Formats: sequence, structure tokens, C-alpha cells
Amino acid sequence: MTREEIIEAIKDIIHTIAPDEDLSNLNTSERLRDQIELDSMDFLDIVMELRKRYGVQIPEEEYKELATLDGCVAYLGPKLAGKSLKVGV
Repeated sequence: MTREEIIEAIKDIIHTIAPDEDLSNLNTSERLRDQIELDSMDFLDIVMELRKRYGVQIPEEEYKELATLDGCVAYLGPKLAGKSLKVGV
């Protein structure tokens, strides 16, 4: 997946979990929790959805890597290489 596809995948997952959040102006380098209303259960739902959609296992000690969209791209890029974007699943 490309950088843009990973960002789109994360935004789609967030939209599924928090449909009322405006994701159009997210800053990729700012913590997601500082920009939108996400609690710890929402974040866990994001991790679980990544596993369900893409087969990506994320150990709890590595959750911090997903704090920003840039962090998601850096962390997930190698894990999602060769996978197709799944939106609205």
C-alpha cells in the first residue's frame, strides 16, 4: 500500500468506529487523540479492525506507534506491503 492508501485505510476505520468525527482536516503529524474524540476502547477497536481487515497483529507495547497518521504510515507500511486497500468493509 502507498502512504495515501494507508492514511485512507486508517481514516476509513476511524470513520467506522466514530462516524460523527470530521476527518477531512487531520494533521498527519499531530496525535489523533488530540484532534478527534477517541478513547482507549476506540483505539483498541482500530487495532482490532486492522487485524480483521489486513491480518496485521500489533502487540500492545507497539500501540504508541499508531498515535499519529505519520506514525501509522511508518509502522504499517512494511506490514501492509503488497496488500490491497479495503474501504467500507
